[in-house]
Amino acid sequence: MSEMRVVGVLAVDDAAQQAASDANRHPVVLLQETTGKRCLQIWIGLAEAEAIALEQQGRLPERPLTHVLIADVVSALGRTLERIEITEVRGGTFYADLVFDRGLRVSARPSDSIAIALHVDVPIHATEAVLVEAGVLVDDDESETASGTEGESGSGVPDEEEVDRFRAFLDNVSPEDFGRGS
Repeated sequence: MSEMRVVGVLAVDDAAQQAASDANRHPVVLLQETTGKRCLQIWIGLAEAEAIALEQQGRLPERPLTHVLIADVVSALGRTLERIEITEVRGGTFYADLVFDRGLRVSARPSDSIAIALHVDVPIHATEAVLVEAGVLVDDDESETASGTEGESGSGVPDEEEVDRFRAFLDNVSPEDFGRGS
């Protein structure tokens, strides 16, 4: 099991489409091992992308979004979320579990799980099987930036240079490299 960090949410061109346009761009959340060089790219919905991006920026709307509501309900019920785990990839679809105190596990979409983990400030993990199947090895320059050793403002939010380097990295890969077929 490897601990992961959220690098960011990016819009990526769908390799199945010929012309690049906003209609052919899809949000992905990019995770990288905190002590390694492997990354996961998980295709997510627009609402989940917005929730993750808002959490990374430390901004939340006036009324709670679903991931905030879930965290509040869990707390009100006296439970503690310990971590989330990206547990498997089946047919290009990622699966995750919310792992609570006393061994309780609840299956959830990775995008929702990541938003909750960022809000509650708990670790995000990926199983070795997921990293073997869908992980992509990032070369030294991109890995150095992603690990926060250069180009990060210290706020936990990637700066523009870091995002630009990962966009360049993503320009050279296709969805198939991350376990999502066309």
